[in-house]
Amino acid sequence: MSSAVRRPRIWVLTSGHAGFVSQAMGLAEAVGGDIAHKRVEPRAPWNLIPANWALPPLGALRAGCDTLSPPWPDLVISCGRRVVGFALAIKRASDLRARAVHVQDPLIDPGPFDLVAAPAHDDVSGPNVIATQGALHRVTKEKLEEAAREFASAVADLPRPLVAVLIGGSNRRYRMTEASSRKLGANLASLCRMHGAGLAITASRRTSEANTALLKACLDGLPARIWDGGGRNPYFGYLALADAIVVTEDSVSMTSEACATGKPVFIAALEGGGDRFRRFHASFRAAGMTRPFEGRLERWNYVPPDDTARVANAVRALLDQGRANLASESQGC
Repeated sequence: MSSAVRRPRIWVLTSGHAGFVSQAMGLAEAVGGDIAHKRVEPRAPWNLIPANWALPPLGALRAGCDTLSPPWPDLVISCGRRVVGFALAIKRASDLRARAVHVQDPLIDPGPFDLVAAPAHDDVSGPNVIATQGALHRVTKEKLEEAAREFASAVADLPRPLVAVLIGGSNRRYRMTEASSRKLGANLASLCRMHGAGLAITASRRTSEANTALLKACLDGLPARIWDGGGRNPYFGYLALADAIVVTEDSVSMTSEACATGKPVFIAALEGGGDRFRRFHASFRAAGMTRPFEGRLERWNYVPPDDTARVANAVRALLDQGRANLASESQGC
């Protein structure tokens, strides 16, 4: 009789936002198994009912969402408040056999989950909570090496040092205004003029066309390449090939991914902010991983966080415990 352990069936539940997908998929890939991403959002009135009041029926989905039906997974990894109720409803529908793990603050009592992995700056506590330094992510040594091979030719004509620039945009806490865009553009231009640097720039879906146009104007005639959205996203390639990285301060995910490389990471200021973001950036500065971006290059070393691997180990222990419980049940114990 074979003693091989079946690969766990993993569902990743998100609303489809890139940051949520990156964090939840990063954990799922680190755990290992047969992974299916389910994009789900509750329809009215369930989108107005907190999960700690009532769990939604598994069919209470907006049009265009993925279906949630048996066979149930061994593990549900959810990220984002809109999917919390569905994750717990799946756990209930599976007779509690599916392990439910939430990434980030679920904004309800974490107790119903088997595990919650929340950044320390979210200030979530409980016996089933693991506090992480930053956001979980998909950056691994293997992915960076593969991306470096794929995109090396795309930046071969840019001078060294090569600086990757990860640009976000306005969100609920930060505003990428004309003034902040001009300051960022001027500081990036200084890297080219003072340090002879080349720039490999990626913008997010939150970067407005006006902000992109301002950056292009500031960098006109300088060795800078702004990805135009065509072809495969060079994000991982730029992280892998860069000597240093500049990140706008609106994104915990991009900052965490940049710091996973162990390279110098500079944080470019935007207007606005909030307590959670301030705590996060203060903790990364205190740990020696990031410094403010002022248009100069410096070199320093630090040990990258291993949050994703640490949480994945805890999740695998949960799955092992579940298998042991099932074995006991089947033996009549």
